[in-house]
Parts: sequence; structure tokens; C-alpha cells
Amino acid sequence: MKERRKHLSAIAVLLAIAIAANAEHQNAPAAGSTATFAQMKSLVGEWTAVQDGVTVTETYKLTANGTALMAETRSANEPAMITMITVDGDRLIATHYCIAGNQPHMVATAPDDLHKGVAFRLDRVTGMKTADDWHNTGITITLDDSNHMTQTWTYLYKGKAGKTVFHYTRATE
Repeated sequence: MKERRKHLSAIAVLLAIAIAANAEHQNAPAAGSTATFAQMKSLVGEWTAVQDGVTVTETYKLTANGTALMAETRSANEPAMITMITVDGDRLIATHYCIAGNQPHMVATAPDDLHKGVAFRLDRVTGMKTADDWHNTGITITLDDSNHMTQTWTYLYKGKAGKTVFHYTRATE
């Protein structure tokens, strides 16, 4: 009987340790997502690209006490779009507020290194009227060097996939 109580006591202690360790893990963001987000903060500032002869300006700002990175994208002939990037537990997420009126919610598939490219893939999308509506399905952001960035956006429209590549240069003041 005493032997059984010892085993039960040992099991109870181990279970308590496991629960505490899991709770600590659940509350702490993963190092990979946090480190990648820290790299993405280096994008703060204004960037320009030319797409199909039209100048596109992308401005990155930190907001929410440094916990969210906001990218505002403006082309010369369209309204602005916003993409918000933040860490959510062990995930790096991006929500794009599109001029098409929908909001693709994307998750980084392998938050790693901004210089190698951070790829976000569609998790879900809100605001679509039909399944055939135009919507983004992903974005890969690569910091080529401190003054050059490449973005590759993928999309789906009427069941057909496509992509658009932007080559941005950091604006000089």
C-alpha cells in the first residue's frame, strides 16, 4: 500500500510539472516567429516599385506598441491597402485588407530569415461574396539587401491561380 502511494505521489508530481511546463510554453511566443518579426521591423520606412508602368509606394510603420507591423500599399491609380503582420503565439500572421473588399488571413509557413524569404500562405479569407472572387492566397517577402525588397503575391480568381512580383527600393530621404 505504501509503495502504491509513493507511485501515485510521484505520478502526481510529474503531472503537475508537465502541466506547468505546457502552460509556460503556451504563453511564450516561439523564438522563430519572434526573431523573424524582429527582422521584419527593419522594413519600417517607405519603399517604391514600378508595376506595369505605375508607381507603387509601400510604407511600413510599427504600431500597437511595437507588436504589429503595418504595411500601407498605394498605387497611383487605386485606393490604399493595408497588411498587418504580428506574432500570434508560435505563429507569424499577416492579414491583408484588400481593395477587393476581402481580408485574407495568412500564416507564415516557416518563419525563418527575411533575407531568405518569409512565406505566408492562406489560412482563411473573410469578406468574399462568392468562391470565385479575386483574393490573395499568399505572399513571400524577401529582403534582398538593406535597400531592396521583393514581394511575390499569389492569388486566385475564378479558379485560376496567378502571381504578381514587386521589386521595391527603399526611398531615400
